[in-house]
Amino acid sequence: MTTRPLPEQMQQTAQELRRTVLRMNYRAGSGHTGGSLSCAEILTVLYDAVMDVRPHEPDWPQRDRFILSKGHAAPALYATLARKGFFDPALLDTLRRTGSPLQGHPSMKALPGIDMSTGSLGMGLSVGLGMALTAALRRESWRVFVLCGDGELNEGQNWEALMAIAKWRPPGLTAIIDRNHVQLDGTEDEVMPMGDLSAKFGAFGLRTVGCDGHSTAALLEALTEAASRREPVVVIAETIKGKGVSFMEGQAAWHGKPVDDASFAKAMADLEGGRS
Repeated sequence: MTTRPLPEQMQQTAQELRRTVLRMNYRAGSGHTGGSLSCAEILTVLYDAVMDVRPHEPDWPQRDRFILSKGHAAPALYATLARKGFFDPALLDTLRRTGSPLQGHPSMKALPGIDMSTGSLGMGLSVGLGMALTAALRRESWRVFVLCGDGELNEGQNWEALMAIAKWRPPGLTAIIDRNHVQLDGTEDEVMPMGDLSAKFGAFGLRTVGCDGHSTAALLEALTEAASRREPVVVIAETIKGKGVSFMEGQAAWHGKPVDDASFAKAMADLEGGRS
């Protein structure tokens, strides 16, 4: 990795990431905005300060692996990978176009830097477990990070994976929950209340770490602690869906609603005006 940026620098990077995502989805006329904005700081801290990757050598065997289990937040991942140099940023303007490698959900066969194709929710933890077990069996030191949405935890496969994670306890596996409390059809409490997630994960015998998911300093501390442990860890990052845009924050309607001209202008004004 290059020199680690300061937390305040990463805050600025995350805000620019939001502006990039907004432009991408506006030009595409579709795309998931709310959940992409909520994970901006998470992706920034992972790729700028935690994960060991080589953009010029995306298949480097010793790289840390990342799985975007909440695959609909692909615009945020694409913008991050382009910024890091995995591919030409000009490709960002082709999001969701026919023939573009920037599909609505990430495809590992289409773009460098994608370690797992995702889209069907609930699969990331199972795949991450497999990757982490592979590293342990081969006595390799690379780590696995899986970013899940809290609405995604409605999928039962997550809890099957957690049972297996608790049994096998592979070192180097970190699950990150983007805890924005809103999903496609409404708030978490309206659709399927998740209650105390820390207590739930703890009941499986897993260590949990909570943090402010919009503070790069807090995320860096939590993710560094998790990555340093020789056991699986769940980081619960408290976030806001649509973070940074006044009329999108906490609104289920902006899970995947197209960004029209008026909404784009107002949202960009918020993001350029320093709303955070």
